[in-house]
Amino acid sequence: MSLIDLLKTATDLPAAWSSRELARVGTACVKVLRMDELPLAEEAHPTTEALIVLDGRLELVVEGTEVPVGPGEMYVLPAGTKHAVSAGSGGTLMIVEVPEE
Repeated sequence: MSLIDLLKTATDLPAAWSSRELARVGTACVKVLRMDELPLAEEAHPTTEALIVLDGRLELVVEGTEVPVGPGEMYVLPAGTKHAVSAGSGGTLMIVEVPEE
């Protein structure tokens, strides 16, 4: 495995909100993506997700409650949790997905 520059990798992605898988650690998948100002509709995933803001801000909405996540902060979404992103997010987000056993 080689050294990965997370911020450069996110910047080089072809579109915002499209993630790139960087590695597998056990059963977990580590991804990075670039956020932009546009909102994302509500969704839920079958995996637990750790959302880690590397820079910028994630305007997260978890089951109707606004949860702003800033640089250096992490929010863990249990599998099946409904969440959306409000307008105004931007920066770099790392996601660690862990499938349910």
